[in-house]
Amino acid sequence: MPVNPELVGRVFPPTAPYLVGREKVREFARAVFADAPQHSDPEAARALGYADVVAPPTFAMVVQDLTLQQLLGDPESGIELSRLVHAEQRFRYTRPIVAGDELVATLSVAGIRSMGGNAMITSEAEIVDATGAHVVTTISVLLAGEAGA
Repeated sequence: MPVNPELVGRVFPPTAPYLVGREKVREFARAVFADAPQHSDPEAARALGYADVVAPPTFAMVVQDLTLQQLLGDPESGIELSRLVHAEQRFRYTRPIVAGDELVATLSVAGIRSMGGNAMITSEAEIVDATGAHVVTTISVLLAGEAGA
């Protein structure tokens, strides 16, 4: 089954709040070799004006993943996980993510483009804090191979 073109413009429900933990930020920073002290040391982060440790920029993927699970779990999407590659990722930040943030994300499918028997699916996840203020928009492009292609 090809990727469902009716996904374009679809907005999925907001995710449950995700509480950013200090240890999660530290673990993620170690995993991506982000060794700046503000990623692991609360005092270093406070010296820079933050309330707690600051997540590396790509940490937003942890929250965005919750939204992508909605898309990929939709049986009407036509997306086969065994034929899926994460092709591109971008971020537009208003402010950094900090331990203690409670974040909610809402995914929308911005576009689908056919390419040689494959589909390029562009999605955007708007991530806001507990007050509703924008923190970051994540833009992902997924390359979905179609069965039999």
